[in-house]
Amino acid sequence: MSVPATPTPLTKKQAYALVDAVMDKEGLALAASAHELASGEWVFEATCTQKPDLDLFAEISSKVLGGTLGLSTEPLPKTDWVEHSLKNLAPVVAGGFFIHGSHDVRPPAPAMVSVQINAGQAFGTGHHESTSGCLRALDRAIRHQVPKTIIDIGTGSGILAIAAAKRLGRQVLATDNDPKAVLVADENARSNGVDHLVETLLASSLDDTRIAASAPFDLIMANILAGPVIEMAPQIAKMAAPRATIIVSGLLERQVLRVTSAYLESGMVLRHQANLNGWSTLMFEVSV
Repeated sequence: MSVPATPTPLTKKQAYALVDAVMDKEGLALAASAHELASGEWVFEATCTQKPDLDLFAEISSKVLGGTLGLSTEPLPKTDWVEHSLKNLAPVVAGGFFIHGSHDVRPPAPAMVSVQINAGQAFGTGHHESTSGCLRALDRAIRHQVPKTIIDIGTGSGILAIAAAKRLGRQVLATDNDPKAVLVADENARSNGVDHLVETLLASSLDDTRIAASAPFDLIMANILAGPVIEMAPQIAKMAAPRATIIVSGLLERQVLRVTSAYLESGMVLRHQANLNGWSTLMFEVSV
C-alpha cells in the first residue's frame, strides 16, 4: 500500500528543499513532489510503498526548514500500478531511440533504434527527463567518437546499456547495487536481443574488482542522484580512458554547480549541458 505524507502549506523554496532532502534519503519514499495550491501556497507530497516513517520525515523537515511540520497520511487504493501506468505509457523518442513497452507494437520511424522497456521494479522507461536526457547525450557523444569500452553505472532497467548496445553493437557493462534491478536489466537485455552484448553486474561500489578488470572505459554513463554522482567523481576519473566521455544525470538544475565542480576537480571538462523541465544532464570529457 502506498501512503502520501502531506505537510501544511509552504513556500515554493521550502517545498522544493524538502523534495531534494527526501529524495537524497535512499528508501524513504518512492517519489516526492511539490505543487502549488490555488491559494498560492505550496505543498510537499511523498508517496511511500509502506507505512511512512513520520519521525524521520519530521527530523528532515526540522533540519531543512528549522522547525517540524504537521504531517497527514492518506492510504491510496490498492492498484496494480504497473498495469495502470502501461495504459497511458506512450512511446518516447529521444536521441534517435524509440523507447516503448511491449503493449505498444507500432513501428519506429526509419533509422531509429527500437528499445522495449516495460514499467516495472527498476527505474528507467525513458519517460523521466533524466533518462531521456541521457539518451540524447548518448546520441550526441557517439556522433563524435565511437566508444570501444562502455559502462552504465546504476543501470536500473538497463535502458541506457541496451540502447548503447543496440546502436553500436558493442559490449556494455551494466552495474547496479540492487539485485532486483540486475534481474530486470537481464530480462530486458534478453527481450531486446542484446543479452550477448550487455553484461549485468551486481556491485555495491565502483571498487569492485570485476569493474576494474574491464577498465579503462571510453564511455561512462551514470543516471542516478546528485549525491552519489558527486561522490563517484574521483573513482570515475580513475576508471576513464584518456578523452573518455562521461554522461551523468538524475540531477536537478540547482545541483549542477556542485556536480560540475566535483568533476572539474577530478580532471574533466564540461562539454555539454541539457536541461529538461528542471532536470539536467551533463556531458564531461576527461582532459589529458
